[in-house]
Amino acid sequence: MKSLIVIICNPVAHSLSADKVRRASDYIRRQGYDVELLFTERAGHGRELARSVLDKKPFRIIAAGGDGTINEVLNGMVCSSVPLAILPLGTTNVLAKELNIPTDINNAMRTALSGTVRNISLGRIEMPDEPSKHQRFFCLMAGIGFDAHAVYTVKPGIKKISGEGAYILSGISNLFRYHPSKLFFTVDGEEHSGHAAIIGKASRYGGNFKVTPDAVLEDPSLYICIFKGGNRSHVLRYAWGIVRGNHLLYKDVIYAKALHISVLGKAHIQIDGDYLGTTPADITVEKDALMVAY
Repeated sequence: MKSLIVIICNPVAHSLSADKVRRASDYIRRQGYDVELLFTERAGHGRELARSVLDKKPFRIIAAGGDGTINEVLNGMVCSSVPLAILPLGTTNVLAKELNIPTDINNAMRTALSGTVRNISLGRIEMPDEPSKHQRFFCLMAGIGFDAHAVYTVKPGIKKISGEGAYILSGISNLFRYHPSKLFFTVDGEEHSGHAAIIGKASRYGGNFKVTPDAVLEDPSLYICIFKGGNRSHVLRYAWGIVRGNHLLYKDVIYAKALHISVLGKAHIQIDGDYLGTTPADITVEKDALMVAY
């Protein structure tokens, strides 16, 4: 009996096309595997689909889409014995960049089938005020404040057409009417305040920018970057610092390694580039929570 590969696709992913999925499926079949192709139909469906096929014990589950699709699929696979693999077809493909996974279809599938399987740790976020989203896992980052507000207001149609540009446009439009509340962070018992934060489980953010440059997927810890200022000039300065890679030198930026972070106050949250909800939130680490082939 042939081993099974399950591909879970997001049909609205920025770079997804029927031809690319067909080419990926054909490559896998040529290597002697059976392929089951599943398409997501709504938000959260990727998690349901991944969970539903675990009993079939597939050789791999491949998430075909962007970082949001990967996040949904991995949330259905946490602590399972099935490895996740990635076909990067999204807007920014940050996780693929972090893991050096090729964007070329054949090379991505070669990595999916023969790449080394490693355990990675995930961030776990709980939001007591939103019971329907009480616990979610993330592999890249959780953004709290300005960037999450930009994700919250981005228009899906523009995202489909312009990709990364949709987030830039949303950020610019929000800049002129953004009035954040102060947030209060407890980082492994130490108290801090600020107006926004990026909590990194990986080093990359928004492509090749590195907000939390010391974060490593295999390491069971988080890195938090707290931005203390909240007005328009602060946001612009922080953004320019991130682009230049010197934001950690700013006196009004706090950078720390942590295992447990709690956030009080009111702000939007995004995880792995997709909108999640609002604070308060409690964030910890799930050690060796996911097997990934890369």
